Formats: sequence, C-alpha cells, structure tokens
Amino acid sequence: MRAVVVTSFGGPEAVRVVETEVPEPGAGQVRIKVAAAALNPVDAAVRAGVFGGAGGRIGLGWDVAGTVDAVGPGAAWSVGDEVVALAPGVAESLGSHAEHVVVGADTVAEAPATSDAVSGATLPLNGLTAVQALDLLELTPGQSLLVTGAAGAVGGYAVQLAARSGVSVTALARAEDEELVRSLGAAHFTAGEAGPAGFDAVLDAAVLGEAALAWVRDGGAYAGVIPGAAPAAVRGVRTGTVEVRADGERLAELVRLVDEGALTLRVAGTYALDDAVKAHARLAEGGVRGRLVLLP
Repeated sequence: MRAVVVTSFGGPEAVRVVETEVPEPGAGQVRIKVAAAALNPVDAAVRAGVFGGAGGRIGLGWDVAGTVDAVGPGAAWSVGDEVVALAPGVAESLGSHAEHVVVGADTVAEAPATSDAVSGATLPLNGLTAVQALDLLELTPGQSLLVTGAAGAVGGYAVQLAARSGVSVTALARAEDEELVRSLGAAHFTAGEAGPAGFDAVLDAAVLGEAALAWVRDGGAYAGVIPGAAPAAVRGVRTGTVEVRADGERLAELVRLVDEGALTLRVAGTYALDDAVKAHARLAEGGVRGRLVLLP
C-alpha cells in the first residue's frame, strides 16, 4: 500500500509517499481501509521534528474515515462497518495518511450518517481536542468563556460545544470571520489585540499563551491545546493543556451531535494522497478554514 511518511525533518518537501506492507490487526484492533484522512497542524509539527523520532520512518496522520476491512481477536466491529477513528501517535511508523491503518477497536465510532467520509474525517482529532479541553475548564451554564482562534477547527468545535452547554461564548478571531463564529453559536465577538478581560475561562486554541491568560478573571481557568505548554499560573487561575486521548465512546457522542446538526464539519479542500506535499504546502500558507483532507 501507499503511505505518507517522513524519514528526515523539514518543510513540506520532507514529506514522502512510499510503498509499504499492509498492516495486520492484532488483538483488540481493527484495520480500516482509508477513504479520507484529515491533515492537521500536528502533522506539520511531526514533519518538522517537534516531537523527535529522528533516524527512522515516521508515519503522518491522526484522523481517519473509512471502512473496517479486517478485525483482530476481541474487537467488537465487523468487516464492512463505516467508521471514523483517531489514530494518535507522533513517532509511529505508519499513520492514517495511508491506504490502510490499524487502530484500537476502542478508538472507533460509527461514521456520521449525515455526511460523507471526507467531512467525517475532519471530526476525530479536533472534536476530541475541543471537548477534552472544555472538560479541563469545568464550566457550568451561565459562565463566560473566551475561545481564541475561534474560526479554526478546534476553536469552532469548542464554540459550538460550549454554547450548546449553556456557556456564554465570546469568540476571538479575525474581523472577516465574525459571521462564521457567530453562526457557530458565539454570543459575542472580538478581533482586538487589547482584548476583553474578566472571563471565567479561556480556551486558547490560537496558542496565545500569557496574552490569553491575562483575559481570565482571578480564580478562573485556562486551557491550552499544546501539551505541556501552559503559561505559569497567576492570580489563582488554574492552567492546563489538553493532551488529546483516543476515545471511541466520546467520539460516538460527537458523531451523534453531527447527525443532530449541532456540530459543523468543515472541509477546506481535498488532495490526492500522492499530492501530500502540496497539501502540506497549503497548510503552511495559513488561513485555512476547516481541514484539508487527503484521499487515497
């Protein structure tokens, strides 16, 4: 099969499409024939060597939508099931940017019934990151939340999920994205660098760090999306970062929200698997709204 990998670190030019053996599922695993796999900033970070792993082959890709085509012992799925899954790993030899991927059966959920595989592939990583970041903040209905980077993939899901739970959401994004983030459920909007202040919590999807922390009230909470990169706590503010965990049960809840129309899947563009270098180059240009998706 074909798979997208890096064997040395660098820019988009470091990405390679190689021929490799089709993986076989072990106990408690399933193999998915990949229909679509989203490209995320974490893939660019892996490509650039942020997570290490020099000297070997590193596979790219965390999100996957496709069809179960092999089942290991003890895996409660069937060949032919249409699914989505998260295949986390920053130094594995194969990722989801491939024609087949093996994942734990407990990372898998039924694919959304109301969308195609291309759209479904944009849900697992960013949806789980958003909901797990919100878990860290422990907000209750009526409290206030600022979401930075609210027009991005993680930020957009966070706006929708928080607003649905009764939290008053202010979206921080570019001025041209105001209509978008309000359509996702933001009650308030700001594009100013000086920014608002006094929020019960900030979900910092834009990775602003200390600048975002300054907008949290004393005793509030801050959640970042880069593991281990939270700013130091001040003024009694709880600070933490989400390290996304594969969770098939939670992913199934997100799929249900998609099918109810409560979560919006956004595709910024599609690329053939063989054009992975071009997809990485487009991601590096910035300004992507939604996710780029690779199609084997």
